[in-house]
Parts: sequence; structure tokens; C-alpha cells
Amino acid sequence: MASLPCSLFMTLSICCAQRNFVVGDLSGNVQKIIAAASEAYASGARLLLTPELSLCGYAAEDLYLRPAFLEACEQSLQQLQTATAQWPGLAIVVGHPQSGEGGALFNMASVLRNGQLMAQYAKQLLPNFGVFDEQRYFTAGTQPCVVEIDGIRIGLLICEDAWHAQPANAAVAAGAQLLAVINASPFHSGKQAERETVIALRATENKVPLVYAHLVGGQDEIVFDGNSFAVEASGQIAARAAAFEEDLPVVAAHLVDGRVELRGEVKPALSHHHALWSALVLAVRDYVGKNRFPGALIGLSGGMDSALVLSIAVDALGADKVRTVMMPSPYTADISWLDAREMSERVGVQHEEIAIAPQFEAFKAALAATFEGRAEDTTEENLQARIRGTLLMAMSNKFGHIVLTTGNKSEMSTGYCTLYGDMAGGFAVIKDVLKTEVFALARWRNAHDPFGTGLDPIPERIITRPPSAELRPDQKDQDSLPAYEVLDAIVSKYMENNESIASIVSQGFAAADVERVTRLIQINEYKRRQAPVGPRLTVRSFGKDWRYPMTNKFRA
Repeated sequence: MASLPCSLFMTLSICCAQRNFVVGDLSGNVQKIIAAASEAYASGARLLLTPELSLCGYAAEDLYLRPAFLEACEQSLQQLQTATAQWPGLAIVVGHPQSGEGGALFNMASVLRNGQLMAQYAKQLLPNFGVFDEQRYFTAGTQPCVVEIDGIRIGLLICEDAWHAQPANAAVAAGAQLLAVINASPFHSGKQAERETVIALRATENKVPLVYAHLVGGQDEIVFDGNSFAVEASGQIAARAAAFEEDLPVVAAHLVDGRVELRGEVKPALSHHHALWSALVLAVRDYVGKNRFPGALIGLSGGMDSALVLSIAVDALGADKVRTVMMPSPYTADISWLDAREMSERVGVQHEEIAIAPQFEAFKAALAATFEGRAEDTTEENLQARIRGTLLMAMSNKFGHIVLTTGNKSEMSTGYCTLYGDMAGGFAVIKDVLKTEVFALARWRNAHDPFGTGLDPIPERIITRPPSAELRPDQKDQDSLPAYEVLDAIVSKYMENNESIASIVSQGFAAADVERVTRLIQINEYKRRQAPVGPRLTVRSFGKDWRYPMTNKFRA
């Protein structure tokens, strides 16, 4: 973008504290804001926007119901307010919960300046869909808030407020020349483009520019992608921050004939697979790091899913914090041993092999009298998976490493996974990644090295071999499931988009396939309720935004 001529040099420099705040770490979050304020002030900024609920982290869930937590938030806010005296003229917009009369609790944005509370704004629109549950905790605000900073009147909004016309309209009607939105907007594929489209609409319909300050980081199953940005009154992107990393973007706001014009650096948007990979890496890094695990442990099978999880883990944590173990059964192919060894060598992790045949035979011997006269079936297949789960959890207990499970969304949908077996672990890295996307991500990662750990981490044979659980002779996934292209399309339509069985069949899918897949989705809800959390990457994951009864006779 061309630089502004001297005659149009900025009047107000705005910084967005795109930081990775931690839920409940009030002192740590205050220090992050103070550090960002010091850096912003030194650069000449006079307005610093922090994300929604930055003081306590998003989302604190039922911590909001604890009086001691709210009291601690109030004390932290006072500490931050006092600290602002060291930056004369710098206004900081901080997000926090605040108690009101009659037991009300507000999702608040406070403007702190020169050691004083300058203004406050309570979020008006409280989302209560998908992963959001804000009406459980908060009371909606009703009034706009406009503050003047260095001659520019700025209207405050909080996240969902900017997705609807009324709050922005009210702020502009109250005199706002610029809208500033603080946000904690969970990532899913395509979300940034959607945000920029909606925010551009808010700008054009009100004829004022808008600055969007966003959170970054992983919080349980939610990922926040950063990508703070600004749009001109025309809807054109004026600035965009880095994706999936901390940043302190600067937006120059200049008042020209009563209108505010914005300038800033526009960093490139990530491609689809680059964004997914970055989200997965950030989710693993933050879940492991924020929960203080020394490293991660992965059962490496020589198959595609565990290979992908290993690649993600190495990019997230470094090879020195990742450990793998191959646990072959009597049905494990030799090439699985070889491929697992090769991959562990490529990425440089500690790897070992523990054969499970002795344990498998011991379990069968112990159950022989009980099972007499009954043929082997999925019981014996699941025994192998559960032996592996037991060994992994034993290693986790001994060394402290968290077990990263390797089941994908296609398997989680259909129940092609074993309770207390391959589902045993602490974090399900790819539980929201369909199998077809698993292959696409593997190929993308082999061709790109976004974190500098090396190209081609996944051996080509792992990608091209037909997927198999290897729990019985000559087993292939597609013996039990439709082709993954068909399976994943049905899962996406039924589970993510809420399309009916009849609608999916009308689109040309075989009725038998649709009936089978949707039935499997329904009857395996009990398994998913017992699965570890994992990062949400699609518009609907098997997590907070999927709440179906386990006992359920409805089919349509």
C-alpha cells in the first residue's frame, strides 16, 4: 500500500493487542496487557484494543458463576487501571466480566486512561448457538458507547454486536466516526473471509471505518486465529494482522474533513490448508503447554492418521518433546513397522516398539472358558486396541506425557474406534478432520514446511496404502465403510449442515449408504461422549456445538 503524504499523516495511532490470553490466569493476562501497552505507547499509539474478555480469558464458562472469580477480576481491573498512569494519553480498551445490580453480570469493555476509568460498554447481543453459551452467564447491555480520543469519536462494540446492524447503527447515531470491535471469535474453516465480509458490510452501511481486534490461541477445543484487521468506510481492507500468532498491528487513523481514513499493513490471508494446519498446531501447542505437560506421546501405527498427528505434534512442540511407540499385533503388516520407523526417523522423535502379541494371547487365555463355543469377532479386535490404550496410558502416567489420540472425524462419526482403546488419551488432535481432508493435509504438509521442521515428513507409502486398522487378517477400512469420498460427503451434509436423510438421497447418494452412515452416527453418540476433547476446525464439530441424546429413536 502506498504511503500517505506528509500532509495526511495520522492523527491517532491504534494498536490491537492480538495476544494469547489464558483463561483464569488473571495476573498473567494483566502482565500481557501491560507489556502490549508499553510497546504500543513506545511506538506512538494512543489507543490500544485488547480482545473480548482479555482480562480473564475466553471463555471462562462456569467460572463466571463463582463470586471469588468475579472479585479477582475486579481486583485485576483495578490493578490495570492504576498501571495506565504510566502511559499518559494512552487509552486501553480491556474486556472483562463485571457484576451489576440484582445479580446481573455483563460482558464489558472498559476504557482506561491516565489511571482513570474513562467509559464502559456492555455487550448488547449475546450469542447462544454453536459453541456459544453467553446467555447462561451474561445480561445484555442496551446502550451505545462513544468515546473521544485525540479528536476522533470512537464507538465500541463487542464481537457479536458487529455481526448485526443495530448496535453499529446506534453507535454511529450517537456520533461515532470510527467503530472499534473487541473480539473472541472461534476459528473454523472459512471464518476469516466470512468475518471480513460481514465487517465490511457494517462499515459500508454506516459509512464509517472499523477496527477489529481479535484473540489468538487455543482454549480446550476452541482455536482463536488472530487475523485482527481494519476496513475503510468503503469496505476495503486497510490492515490485517498475522494469523495464528501473537501480533501488535498498528492502524493509523487520520481525520479528513470529518471522515476517518485508515492505513496499515495488510498481511496475506492463509490458504485453506495452511490455515487448518496452523490451527491444529496452535491447538496442540496451547493444550499441552497451558496444561503443563512435558510432552506428547503417540501410538504410531504406520498408518495415515497417526502419521498426520505426529507431524502436527512435531511442528507444535518440537521433536524433543514428542515420543512415539509402535505396538504391533499378530495382524500388523511388516510394512507398517517399516513405515512407522521411517517416519519417526524423518522427524527425529524418540521411538520404540512394544509387541502386544503376548498380552493378546494372555487375555484370550483368560477369557477362553467364558468365550468357549463362540467364534472370534470384534471382541478380539477391540482387545488389541485396548491393550495398546493401556500401554500408552501407562507410559503417560510414568513419564507425564499426554497421549494424543489419532481418530479422525469420519471414524468418530461412524464409531469406527474403540472405547478405552484407540480413544484412550488426553487430546484428540484430528477428531474434526474428515478422512479425505486427512489425506489432503498430509500432501499439503509434505509440500510445505511452515514451521521449519522439514519437508516430506510423511513417507509416500503411508499416504498411498489402503487404510486399515490391522486387527484381523487382510482388513481394510473400506470393507466396513463406504468409500471415504461418499462417507465424508454424507457426514458433512447430515452432521455439519443438518440436511435430512431424504434430502441427501435426493442428491444422488445411494439410499443404503445414507441410511447406514446416518444410523452409525446416531448409535455411536455414547462413544463420542466419552472421547477426549479436540480442536474444532469446521462449522460443527463433535464437541460443544453437537449435543445429541444418546437414547434417541428419531430418524430423519
